Amino acid sequence: MVLPDVNVLVALAWPNHVHHVAARQWFHDASGAGWATTPVTELGFVRISSNASVVPTASSPLEALALLRLLCDRAAHQFWPDDVQLQATSIDLTGLVGHRQVTDAHLLALASARGGQLVTFDGGIAHLRGAEGSLRILEA
Repeated sequence: MVLPDVNVLVALAWPNHVHHVAARQWFHDASGAGWATTPVTELGFVRISSNASVVPTASSPLEALALLRLLCDRAAHQFWPDDVQLQATSIDLTGLVGHRQVTDAHLLALASARGGQLVTFDGGIAHLRGAEGSLRILEA
């Protein structure tokens, strides 16, 4: 089971995103084995998809929710409740060096706890220890 982070979900949904082709190819190859969303990834997707400064063809939050629903209606989707405490994770967080890594570190902890794999374009958390095998960094 794989867990795409917010940026992978946004890239997947928006054809004008710089990483759309890579996200779509990954999703085509990997999603059949099962993929998940969480409260964090769903909220982030709606927030970014409705922000015109990030997505030039941004939709309203309700339209973004409808797009999210279309994605999640695909086969093999699961919703993972967020029940992992970042401060109590088995992942060594001493390597966190910036605020931009915190959300992905939390998603990595959640994927690891569920026996899954976080999928991201951001290699900034690749050095975190304790979640070996739970991270896949996509090539842009």
